[in-house]
Parts: sequence; structure tokens; C-alpha cells
Amino acid sequence: MDRSETPRRFQRSPYGARKEAAERRARWVLGVMAGCMVAPLVAIVGYLLWRAWPSLHLEFLLDIPRDHMRAGGIWPAFVGTVYLVGLSLAVAAPIGVLAAVYLNEYARDNWLNRLIQLAVINLAGVPSIVHALFGLGAFVYGARLGYSVLAASLTLAIMTLPVIIASTREALAAVPMAFREACWNVGATRWQTIRAVVLPNAISGILTGVILQVSRAAGETAPIMFTGAVFYKAVERGDLFPYHLKEQCMALSMHLYTLATQVPGVPESMTYATAVVLLGTVLLVNATAIGVRIWMRNRKRW
Repeated sequence: MDRSETPRRFQRSPYGARKEAAERRARWVLGVMAGCMVAPLVAIVGYLLWRAWPSLHLEFLLDIPRDHMRAGGIWPAFVGTVYLVGLSLAVAAPIGVLAAVYLNEYARDNWLNRLIQLAVINLAGVPSIVHALFGLGAFVYGARLGYSVLAASLTLAIMTLPVIIASTREALAAVPMAFREACWNVGATRWQTIRAVVLPNAISGILTGVILQVSRAAGETAPIMFTGAVFYKAVERGDLFPYHLKEQCMALSMHLYTLATQVPGVPESMTYATAVVLLGTVLLVNATAIGVRIWMRNRKRW
């Protein structure tokens, strides 16, 4: 029998060809959608860099505002942002992680815990201006902290807690139950299991909530405007510790708003350069956290 007449058992059928064509179309559509998401970000960053380039240099970051903020740099605002984000993270991260551990590992499925979970979800959708008013009443007046770095940081911590709790719960739930059961079978307590097995395997997902917390805390204006940010504060050039916890501070988001709306005669490049520094700070912190998360994820053995 001629080999050319041998039936081809694995020849592509019309049905298979249609499936491959549909797969190519789906891949093309999804690729276009992904490009539509990335293109605006690239355009925004490129436009900001282009407009900020005349003022974007190291001296701009390290110098203090001069000539009624029409010249100089943004060092006090940059350090103030680091203070606010760092303190809010130091407060929100431990509380958020421990609350998520309780809700996922200890809490029973009853009406009270379901109510707590619903409250966490709803708290994540509260506008920032409402958090600002809460911080004003609870920390500035109620706790008698006054308008200060501490009051503003606590307000930011309350605002970002739901994100950390939700992302941590998802990370804890992603750890297989078999890991817990194996520890319990060899006599480990619930807390020993959480501390030695669950948390180390969930740390990469927990960092996701921390990344989102840093991004939101650094860019918010209303909460700090009502509780601790100030229009201008004189500090020494290059001073790493210019603020006390009970003092008001400058912040990049507030400083950007001030330059854009309150100070006449400001060079346009200074406003855009402030925005670039704020965006770059957030991206740098996020990139560092993402790098740590990838490194920890690669250490997993499951």
C-alpha cells in the first residue's frame, strides 16, 4: 500500500482548526486589553518626566523650599512622607496581620465573626475624607494628640487596616490545610503551627497587602491635612530627624496640592517634579516589596 494513501490519524480536523483560531483570537484580545492597561501608565509617567525634567535633579530632593516655595527643593516634605508612611505601617501591619490570623485560624463561623468580616469589607470602602474626620475627632481631640505626626500616622493606619486584613486572610487561606493537619498530628499546638508553618508560607501574600498600604498611605492628602500636615515648616537642609511625633510635618501629597493651588508664580516644572518624586518613592517601595515577595515565594517547596 502506498504510504501516501495511509490515513493520517493525527491530521487536524475542522473542529480542531476552529478551536485553534478561537484560541488565537482570545490571546490577541487579552493581549490588547493588557496593553490598554499598561499604555496609560507609561504615558502618564513619560509625560510627568518630560514636564519635570528641568527641575528633576538631586539638589531638588535634598534642598529645602525657598522664596516662599517658588524655589529650592522638597526635603522637608519627602522626610515627612517617610515618617507618616513608616509609622502608619508600623501600626497597621502587626494589627492587621494578627486580626487576619484570628479571623482565619481561630474564629468560629458564627454571626459575630461574620459581622466583623462584613465590617472590615465595608471599612475598606469608606472615603478617605471620612477617615480624616474620624482621625480629627478620635486622635486630635479625643486622644489629645493634637495636630501631629502621630495623629496623622494613626489615621492612615486605620484607613489602610482593611486592605492588610483582607489580603492576609487570602494568603492564609491559600496555605493547604494538609500542612496544618500534619503539624497537629505530631503534637504541635495551633499557635505553633501558625507561627512555624502557616505564616512563613503566607508571607509573600501578606506583603501584597503591605504594598497596597504603602501606596495608599503615601498618596492620601485629606487624612493628613485634617490631622497633621502643615503648609510649611522650617527644617535644616538634609536633616534626617526634623520632626517630633507631637509636631506637625510637611508631606509630598500636601506639598503638591499646595504648589498647584496655593502658591502663585511657581515654576511648572517644580510641580511636576514633586509628583515624579512622590510616584518614584511609591514605585521604589513597591518594587522592593515585590522583590522580597518573589524571593520568598521561590523558597517555597510546594
